[in-house]
Amino acid sequence: MSRAPRSAAARRSWGDDDSGCTILHVDMDAFFVSVELLDRPELRGRPVIVGGDHRGVVAAASYEARAFGVHSAMPAARAKVLCPQAVVLPGRHDRYAEVSREVMSVLADVTPAMEQVSIDEAFLDVAGAVRRMGPPVEIATWIRQEVHRRCGVPASVGVAASKHVAKLASTHAKPDGLLLVPADATVAFLHSLPVGALWGVGEKTQEALERHGIETVAQLAATPLTVLHRTLGVAAGQRLHELAWGIDPRRVEPTRVEKSVGTETTFAEDVTDRSRLEKVLLRQAHECAARLRADGMLARTVAIKVRHADFTTLSRSRTLPVPTDLAHGINVAARELLAGVEIPPGGIRLLGVRAERLTPAATTGVQGVLDDDPQRALAERAMDGVRARFGSQVLRPATLLDNKRDSAFKSASGDLS
Repeated sequence: MSRAPRSAAARRSWGDDDSGCTILHVDMDAFFVSVELLDRPELRGRPVIVGGDHRGVVAAASYEARAFGVHSAMPAARAKVLCPQAVVLPGRHDRYAEVSREVMSVLADVTPAMEQVSIDEAFLDVAGAVRRMGPPVEIATWIRQEVHRRCGVPASVGVAASKHVAKLASTHAKPDGLLLVPADATVAFLHSLPVGALWGVGEKTQEALERHGIETVAQLAATPLTVLHRTLGVAAGQRLHELAWGIDPRRVEPTRVEKSVGTETTFAEDVTDRSRLEKVLLRQAHECAARLRADGMLARTVAIKVRHADFTTLSRSRTLPVPTDLAHGINVAARELLAGVEIPPGGIRLLGVRAERLTPAATTGVQGVLDDDPQRALAERAMDGVRARFGSQVLRPATLLDNKRDSAFKSASGDLS
């Protein structure tokens, strides 16, 4: 859920004329927690945190936990101080992705003009569905009911004439609500909000605006453009001024191409052993490669992220000779990048790998190069099939088998490093 500031004054009826309000923003409520409650209904009504082991950060928090001040991206240690009675659950991203696909299937039944922007939210342009399903508010009501019936999780929906306002409306509809902002109420709705609610106003931008006495969207709208240009720069000042007056010509884009895929590991204890870090890179490379193959994408660039014990964070990247969807190429590049990073005496707190500059495998035209080692390519793709059928933990590279129980299987599993 967005942590942008909200206005109690904005959570009210702005009218019931939804003509021209064909843009819907569907946002799942506390999605990771909602999925966990599907499988553990006995936790309903209790403060629940997903993620956030003692070294990590909170991935999601139930509304009961948020009442204590817990929110996503908060350090786990701080969350436990604020809400020591919370039930802390590890994240299960495969399960969240499964429910996300079910939700998006419901939305796809409404219209092909759907733009998924994250695992738990999407924009829809329902102009083409009005004759079949009724006016936008009726469609939004159907979506909320059907997502709950078929997927078992709550959704909030914003209905408006533009993407920006629909997003703000869904935020103010939470939890589990629907908010319509009629076209002729757009400016009034926007001007009831704090300036930090606008799309693109982060902490630093908000501070810069507040130094000039601009704390609300109404104040920003009334500020001369020349002042905004000097304060924020011409492009940012112009964009925020337009948003403050409800000007947002962006269309719903039905096809959304991922720009990157990646994974990160926060260690329970800071790590100084380079060989251990290299094993983590290998596992992460396989996770990235499997996601690339599942999405039919190739990566042109590999990047690593390294966070020291003192929270100093470094990133390094390298362009590959040819795009790839194989863990071997990703792992080689990641290890070489890590080799150029000095491990401080205090050790490494977090390590991550990201595959970037993605391109569709079907149209890239380099498959012959990718399969110069056909045995490796076949092995990795065979692993995909086994994991899809029996689970993600049943098969992994031999170099990642550390304990005695796993070592018995080394001879059969093969080393794909």
